[in-house]
Amino acid sequence: MGQLVCMGALTSCNYGAAPSSLMVAPSRHVDAILPVATVKDSQPFVNVLPFGLCRSLSNPAVAAATAAALGSLTPMPCVPMTAGSWKPGSPTVQVGGQPALNKDSQLRCSWGGVITITMPGQFTVAVP
Repeated sequence: MGQLVCMGALTSCNYGAAPSSLMVAPSRHVDAILPVATVKDSQPFVNVLPFGLCRSLSNPAVAAATAAALGSLTPMPCVPMTAGSWKPGSPTVQVGGQPALNKDSQLRCSWGGVITITMPGQFTVAVP
């Protein structure tokens, strides 16, 4: 069973240089804990914040900078381009009609990155 993910959870991208915090709308309070995340909390710059520098050559800024450096990988600022929702969400726990996010969920970035939860924001509530 995974941990329920809340506002302030730490996330990371396999192409990013730094961790980031997950932002969740403050209107979702469950049992007086922090706002609980759902699979729909996946919007760039609203829920998913930048991860420092991006190293993915699928990112046009990184590809251009690398080409200008004669093929030497040149990371550029991360601009998350998430596509879709977190997968999988909790099959049995819903928040506001959407599956709750658990620590095992992942989110894809259009630049090829996989965003994962490294710290769920709380450690007392587990969900499937």
